[in-house]
Amino acid sequence: MPDQHRIFIVDDHSVVRHGLATLLARVPELRVSGEAASYEEALAGISAQPPDLAVIDITLKDRSGLDLIRELRAKLPDLKTLVLSMHDEMEYAERALRAGARGYVMKENADDVLVEAIRAVLRGEVYVSPTASKRMVRNIAEGTAEPDTAGGIASLTDRERDVFERLGRGYTTKRIADELGLSARTVEVHRANIKRKLSCADAAQVLREAVKFVEARR
Repeated sequence: MPDQHRIFIVDDHSVVRHGLATLLARVPELRVSGEAASYEEALAGISAQPPDLAVIDITLKDRSGLDLIRELRAKLPDLKTLVLSMHDEMEYAERALRAGARGYVMKENADDVLVEAIRAVLRGEVYVSPTASKRMVRNIAEGTAEPDTAGGIASLTDRERDVFERLGRGYTTKRIADELGLSARTVEVHRANIKRKLSCADAAQVLREAVKFVEARR
């Protein structure tokens, strides 16, 4: 058998990890070399035996998968990472690429495109859907792509950004907490941090800025 590429799966749902392992087992040149359910477990497993590529979900129990990608990029710059997530590609693909991922696939499309995406990333290419690719090119051309520099929205952490976007969609604190698996108190702490980082005078201004941000990305 020819050399196989080692794939590490990071997802906090065991049924998803099992399904991905079953899918990849059908591909002769790919081999699942490890899996993890959390940030810390993934960091330890990948650092101990670096794979050729890690498939990482954004939403993990302990920390954001985007934070994991950033840390892995710093520790293992040659490691390729691919995001597989339920989150809308239109909202998260650009963030994932900026964090260091080389591709983005939505879970609902995994059966059809995951293997193709893995092969593309292993070849050194970047994989996103044609729709997301066109949007990112348009954002760059129109000067609306997010800056790399700190300050403003770019200074928000991934979790603060998650809260900020949901505020812009009109979500209540309870709904945000339920959707992100946080306590209501933690959501309020994130709102306070957002208010400070964006230099907003009050909660109403935070909400206005969040709505403007969401509307600008539609």
